[in-house]
Amino acid sequence: MSTLDPVAVFRTEAAECLEAIEAGLLDLTHQLDNKDLVDAVFRGLHTLKGSGAMFGFEALAAFTHHCETAFDRVRKGEVAATSELVAAVLAAQDHMRALVDQPDADHGDIGHKLLTQLQAAVGGREAAPAAAPAAVSVPAVARDAAAKKNSWRIRFSLPANSMANGTNPLGLLDELRDLGECTVRANTSAIPPLDALAPTELHISWDVTLTSEQDRSAIDDVFIFVLDDMELSVEEIDASAAATASPDEKEAAPAPVAAASPAPVSPTTVPEFRPVEAVPAKREAPVAVSQAKAAENVRVPAERLDELMDRVGELVIAQSRLSQLASASTDIALRSVSEEIERLSGELRDTMMVLRMVPVATLFSRFRRLVHDLARETGKVIELVTEGESTEVDKTVIERLADPLVHLVRNSIDHGLETPADRLASGKTEAGTVTLSARQAGGEVIISIKDDGRGINRERVRAKAESSGLIQPGQPLSDSELLQLIFAPGFSTAAAITNLSGRGVGMDVVKKTVEALRGAIDIVSVPGQGSEVSLRIPLTLAIIDGLLVRVGSGRYVIPLSAVEECLELSLEEDLRSRGRSFISLRDSLVPFLRLRDLFRTGTKPDVHQKVVVISTGTERVGLVVDQIIGDHQTVIKSMSKLHNNVATFSGATILGDGSVALILDVGHLVAAGQQQEAQLRVAG
Repeated sequence: MSTLDPVAVFRTEAAECLEAIEAGLLDLTHQLDNKDLVDAVFRGLHTLKGSGAMFGFEALAAFTHHCETAFDRVRKGEVAATSELVAAVLAAQDHMRALVDQPDADHGDIGHKLLTQLQAAVGGREAAPAAAPAAVSVPAVARDAAAKKNSWRIRFSLPANSMANGTNPLGLLDELRDLGECTVRANTSAIPPLDALAPTELHISWDVTLTSEQDRSAIDDVFIFVLDDMELSVEEIDASAAATASPDEKEAAPAPVAAASPAPVSPTTVPEFRPVEAVPAKREAPVAVSQAKAAENVRVPAERLDELMDRVGELVIAQSRLSQLASASTDIALRSVSEEIERLSGELRDTMMVLRMVPVATLFSRFRRLVHDLARETGKVIELVTEGESTEVDKTVIERLADPLVHLVRNSIDHGLETPADRLASGKTEAGTVTLSARQAGGEVIISIKDDGRGINRERVRAKAESSGLIQPGQPLSDSELLQLIFAPGFSTAAAITNLSGRGVGMDVVKKTVEALRGAIDIVSVPGQGSEVSLRIPLTLAIIDGLLVRVGSGRYVIPLSAVEECLELSLEEDLRSRGRSFISLRDSLVPFLRLRDLFRTGTKPDVHQKVVVISTGTERVGLVVDQIIGDHQTVIKSMSKLHNNVATFSGATILGDGSVALILDVGHLVAAGQQQEAQLRVAG
């Protein structure tokens, strides 16, 4: 059994914390007066600072402290939240991520520059008011400070396993000392005998008397990320009571860690304790609640999911072999066991597929920061709209689509959207809109990037393609073929190379990545109204339900999610449709492809051929096969490098008898069928 590295666990939690901080900052950009967002960002920064200090990330804790202080001033109303402050903390957040990933690396003076920027965002506004009290006499300042100070008695204890979980109580005490003068007493009465003492368990509780100008919320912030698991009592007391300790307390802790210097107290002074909050003394309840919450979610490394997926794939292949043996046997018991194994392996496969599926919201959320930064860099006003975030896709697809979508979004903003002045001159709103949407269509997910900009200049695209030698001058091209030229390697219509575009590599990366995922790209562009690029990607790259068919002597798999229906094609109908390749299906003509001719099998057709009608979106085409064998759980195996350019097939699978069946690329076949239909219409 492996033990998780605490530092690795911290890095994972820090990444989530930084994402939450970034999301809060981006929301704050549009709602600068939203106090809840300010509080949320402050809590995130405070949690990151405290956790970093506990796990030894001192540089991270020290740097984050400055950002936390800035938002603390905003929270208290000392300074206002501004777009400059949000931009400064967003830039600082990138440095925090670098300090998490590489704490020992030399980051130069980046941190100092970022803190200077942060100070400029919050310091200048408060410089004058801060200097005003300097003219007041020293005794007056002392009296004012004393009048503002509050005294608190804080008693707390942590769970026995807190140190094993990474919580350092000394760090909490240091944070309390940062708030003001305090006296710390340790209660050691709960420490067990030496022979029963576990060195990793904590049995000490603390009694702290704090005198500070801070309010109660500052104390709560110290314990903010351990509050659910601990026992805490906070009482507000008189200043005189803060300097008075009972004889029992003095005996319990004869040597306090840090002692304050109390002022002389009158003998007649009676301490008055006003309890503010007291957590019940039962420790088991909060710990049980925390354990119940922790049990709801379990962190599993992605590599383990991939390994489990491989094992499930091998199980599916073995189950297919067992089913084939059982079907050829007369043993009733063997058939019964085979059916049971088939059912269980199917349920296990479905469960495994659900574990691998993640919502595209995890992908779309990354682009909020990108759009924010590009808007500041280009001077354009940009609104990002996301739709269909709950659509789920295989995690591998999500990971591979991140870079292509970055290129497409940057391209939409740089080439598509106009400047605010140009938009107003053309009768549009000042703010341009980029829409990211996702929807499921059969066995595919369609992810679209749409903008309401100027659209694609077809004349410029053609001129660039001709000058680059991609096409011959005057070569006839359909509108779709012309627009697809923007994905050619090295192609760019930008007038100059900038940080955003001009090198002609981004769209080429998009095309190669989508093709590697067995997907396709569609482009629609209307001059003056904008463009839309749609990526059609398979839902999963692991296991699919397939329809096993025979063409000649070979067997092939058609993804079942793309199959609409199956029809019989008699020999007479086949002969009658020669030269047309259309079938009439409920008053509509559907083109079909004879796979026997496409694959050049050299065999005669069966007497009763079948037509499998497949579709992608609204487009349909029929595939003529010799025999429909039945459904098949298909474990997708990638094609070899020698077959990467064979567009008809998207992969291969291993059948129960050990032979290989190729998986048909539905998108390519539908496109081929539609092209055949268009050619026949032109000819006829």
